[in-house]
Amino acid sequence: MRPLLEGRTAVVTGGAQGIGLAIARTFLAEGAKVVVGDLDGQAAAAAAAELGGEDTVVGVPCDVVSGEDVQRLIDEAAGRFGGLDVFVNNAGITRDATMRTMTEDQFDAVIAVHLKGTWHGTRLASAHMRERKSGAIVNLSSLSGKVGMVGQTNYSAAKAGIVGMTKAAAKEMAHHGVRVNAIQPGLIRSAMTEAMPQKAWDQKMSEIPMQRAGEIEEVASVALFYASDLSSYMTGTVAEVTGGRFM
Repeated sequence: MRPLLEGRTAVVTGGAQGIGLAIARTFLAEGAKVVVGDLDGQAAAAAAAELGGEDTVVGVPCDVVSGEDVQRLIDEAAGRFGGLDVFVNNAGITRDATMRTMTEDQFDAVIAVHLKGTWHGTRLASAHMRERKSGAIVNLSSLSGKVGMVGQTNYSAAKAGIVGMTKAAAKEMAHHGVRVNAIQPGLIRSAMTEAMPQKAWDQKMSEIPMQRAGEIEEVASVALFYASDLSSYMTGTVAEVTGGRFM
């Protein structure tokens, strides 16, 4: 069977670790050429070296808050691999605190990386893709953007905003052949989530009908679905990868 992304080029922001790295690995396995963008340029280069040779994957430093940095990712994809077919807006940070204790800087930083960063990726990738009359953009939201989480007024607002942005961009780009969809992961097993206090972990687990945390590969496979022709008649949609939590 032909690989789902054979002959295509993808960019993944925040691709040096966690869900982003899993997405990059999955895309490569399905035949794509991949540009891994990450704020930590050394980590991006190391991830690329781990994933394969320079003929299939390259790591590029990128601060998604900077439109110039994001454009550099797209230029790298086009220059090195001949085009851009898939763009995954995955880069993100957390600065959790209650509203009473959250600083303005903590709020601004999370909004900038998630919301402005996703806007840069979506607008710049779609500008390239519309010329080719095809392309898929995948935006990483979160279950926090659906239900709101204590201590995450910044993160929940940003992740909810990504859903609205995804739908607005999907409407703008549909007639240009560019699809824009979003994924809302729930509790996904990673170094970050496994570091949370046991009481918090147990509380979250009690809310999941499937009674387990998700794996990063289970988010990556949904990103692959949205990136490929399997979802060719889908745009402006939101996939919840949550084990049924808060359905």
